Amino acid sequence: MRRRLLTLGEYQSLAEIRHQIRRYLHAGEVAARMLGLEPRQHQMLLAIQGMPAGVRPNVGEVAERLQIEHHSAVELVNRMAAAGYVRREHESGDRREVLLVLTAKGSRVLVELGEHHLWELEEGAARLSAGVRRALRPVARGKAAAG
Repeated sequence: MRRRLLTLGEYQSLAEIRHQIRRYLHAGEVAARMLGLEPRQHQMLLAIQGMPAGVRPNVGEVAERLQIEHHSAVELVNRMAAAGYVRREHESGDRREVLLVLTAKGSRVLVELGEHHLWELEEGAARLSAGVRRALRPVARGKAAAG
């Protein structure tokens, strides 16, 4: 397959999408730090609480959801457990699997951050949606012209 150079519009599209996503992520990072958490710590709490149905909140799954190495996730869990935000629980039937559960402290901070993030998402949703639509126009035009 021959590579082609991207057009200026396509570069602008990519940049716009990343800019809008970064705005949202930055707002969350600032909010987490205001509550004494590092952004990755907040991401871990959110990952544990927000696991899809049927997905078990263990270290491996947290590593996947945060896109970090397993040993980094273990260290993060250790720090969060020591600070009282999460605890490890063994499944009653299988002592080999360790599940992660938020403590009351972890739940409280997640509720506060969740409220902030919902507000930011509501405020930023229109900007993000408009940015994505603008970003996709040149791509759609390029495909229509090629087809």
